[in-house]
Amino acid sequence: MNPPVLAWTEGGTLHRARWRSEAGLPPPARVQPVDDTLSAAQAVRLASEGTAMLWRSDFHNARQLLQAIGRRIDQRAARPGARAPAGSPLEAFHLHRQAQGQRAGILGKVLIELDGDYGIALPRAPDLRQACSEGWGPPDGEPSVAALRELLGLVGAHEWRKRGVAIPVLGAPPANRIHPHYGVFSPVRGEYLDLVAAAPLPATDLAFDVGTGTGVLAAILARRGVRHVVATDLDPRALACARENVLRLGLQSQVEVVQADLFPAGRAPLVVCNPPWLPARASAPIERAIYDEDSCMLRGFLSGLAAHLLPGGEGWLVMSDLAEHLGLRAPDALAGWIEAAGLRVLARTQVQPRHPKSADPGDPLHAARAMERTSLWRLAVR
Repeated sequence: MNPPVLAWTEGGTLHRARWRSEAGLPPPARVQPVDDTLSAAQAVRLASEGTAMLWRSDFHNARQLLQAIGRRIDQRAARPGARAPAGSPLEAFHLHRQAQGQRAGILGKVLIELDGDYGIALPRAPDLRQACSEGWGPPDGEPSVAALRELLGLVGAHEWRKRGVAIPVLGAPPANRIHPHYGVFSPVRGEYLDLVAAAPLPATDLAFDVGTGTGVLAAILARRGVRHVVATDLDPRALACARENVLRLGLQSQVEVVQADLFPAGRAPLVVCNPPWLPARASAPIERAIYDEDSCMLRGFLSGLAAHLLPGGEGWLVMSDLAEHLGLRAPDALAGWIEAAGLRVLARTQVQPRHPKSADPGDPLHAARAMERTSLWRLAVR
């Protein structure tokens, strides 16, 4: 399938370039070339009317404009009476997601053109070629256009990938870092990693890590002494990321990364899964690590677990109960799915989240976050 194309008129000439959008958004229908004379107020007005702005001036000033647009959006949202108070945690969640989408839509209207090698022909433009290659693949020689906000996301992901994330339960530095790739969720919530690191292993010969992402849980199991871990994922970016992390950590003789829809072939005495925690629709590929519409992955894992466990084996499900506190999932739904799958609960350990939002009264979802607990459910076949 041919990639989408953005078309615009500039200087009386029609121009075309490949349109890049990680979220799969269509190319803007209206594009206006702009420069430093554009104010943040004018930019917000144009974006709100659906007009995208193709930046034709100093790159650093484009970043400053984007920041100014963000401040105006936030100030407007903070005005008394700008938003009706939410009547329930569920309403607060939907209003929050709506506000996030609107904010992203306006910020995403500032566009940057890239050369065929991902170079940017603007004054003071940084060299983003490596970051773009990591996120989008090798350049194809064709010019393209992307939102400045998306380009800055590529830069942020490149820095995460370069520095890595320290995972204390993997051991002492520097051999304890996980390097997330663009589009692969970073393991920044350490409390669920602690649960997996502390639970008693039912066996040490074989384990499956279903939906491995960065490969962090597979690495933890390997460091705990599991001799063979089969880590699965469907996303090509996640598979490449997990393989690179396994190699960096020197665990390639213990961890095998394979492409599979949930389970690999066969059975194991231990099957671990940390599915997305919130049953809602993802608006971008990276959000699929957080949002799982209709709890498809969670229910798929539970319904298939019994067929992939050896006799006496355990399935470890790592889940937050934030969805229950938000009203996105009924309080008894998870227990009902566990029972319907022919499973029983051996034990459940819980921990309170440590991320900053859980203690921030200004967060729109604070009421639910303050009650959130992350659990490791140890499951067995009935």
